[in-house]
Amino acid sequence: MPYTRFRKVAFYEGISFLVLLLVAMPMKYFFGFPKAVTIVGSLHGLLFVAFGVMALEVMRTYKKKFGWLVKAGLASLLPFGTFYMDKEWKREEEAVKNTAD
Repeated sequence: MPYTRFRKVAFYEGISFLVLLLVAMPMKYFFGFPKAVTIVGSLHGLLFVAFGVMALEVMRTYKKKFGWLVKAGLASLLPFGTFYMDKEWKREEEAVKNTAD
C-alpha cells in the first residue's frame, strides 16, 4: 500500500535529517570530520528524493489536493516535521483502509 510505504520513508527521512543536523554537522564543524556530512548527507538526499516520489504517488493514488503535497514538502524541510505529520498521515491511511474494506 503506497500510504504505508510513504509513512515508512517519511520516518526514515526524518531520522536521517536529525542525524545530519545533530550528529554529522557538529562532527564536521566542531571535530573536523567532514566525511560524516558526506555520508549522512548522501543517505539523507536519497531518502529525501524517495520521500518526494512517494508523496507524489500517494497524492496521485488517493487523489490528494496539491495543498497536501505542499504540506508534506514543508514537513520534510522542518526538523521533526515528518514525525509531527505522521499522526495525520496515519489517520488518512486508516480512513483509506476503512473505505477499501
